[in-house]
Amino acid sequence: MMDLGIALPSVLVALPVMALIASLILITTGRSPFFAHKRVGFRGYPFPCYKFQTMVPNAQEALAKLLASDRDAAREWANRRKLRHDPRVTRLGWILRKCSLDELPQLINVLKGDMSCIGPRPVTTEELERYGAGAGAYMSARPGITGLWQVTGRSNMDFPTRVSIDQGYVQNWSLLGDIRILAKTPAAVLRIMETG
Repeated sequence: MMDLGIALPSVLVALPVMALIASLILITTGRSPFFAHKRVGFRGYPFPCYKFQTMVPNAQEALAKLLASDRDAAREWANRRKLRHDPRVTRLGWILRKCSLDELPQLINVLKGDMSCIGPRPVTTEELERYGAGAGAYMSARPGITGLWQVTGRSNMDFPTRVSIDQGYVQNWSLLGDIRILAKTPAAVLRIMETG
């Protein structure tokens, strides 16, 4: 109920911004502004996690080539599952990611019941395999648009730390904790914009 109470008005407020972003992506890339990536949801059910398109075409092939030719990038990817200077990201995509605007379409996931406003970070099947014993805890909650992982410094976090934070969130869940996370999210986004 709390999710709908947050997501529904948020979608209505965000619609003009989302329409503008979608138009800019369409104009600058000529491709669909939306991207759906399969993530693991509640009880292990897969769902399409919506985002704005922020990468160049054939991004996976570009990543494979980069990791094969650049040891530092391969090491960073193995440790964090992301790259600080990702050559696959478009200029507009970089701005959207820096401001967390690329995740606005996930409000639709919340309305559909795939995600929660607050929860563990949505992960791929490949990432979930690396959760080990923490996989069960992850699958006992709906993934969130924001969460403990975001308000505790998501951009500098290695993968094992992220897993530990997600596990701790689920095991110690409380409504008050979710309210605190929600209250801290705007400041966390601003911090990422300043340092990212």
